Amino acid sequence: MKEESIMQVDVDGDYITVTMTGTSFRSTYFKAPGSPGLMQSDPITVDASTTTSRNQFLALAWIAAQKKARELGWLV
Repeated sequence: MKEESIMQVDVDGDYITVTMTGTSFRSTYFKAPGSPGLMQSDPITVDASTTTSRNQFLALAWIAAQKKARELGWLV
């Protein structure tokens, strides 16, 4: 299974929320006006009960959020 496939990506208005299937990891991103890239909107929700580290999740979430933002035309 590709690591990307375990990431759930949802869009709500100007926000992209990424969660990891089977965990409570969650991070939300947005594109600020005039900003060239995405910004994280809130602290991530972490899950100490999984073997996935916070940094692993953040790396995968960032990739998934960037991909979705490009699909939406938010990024070039």
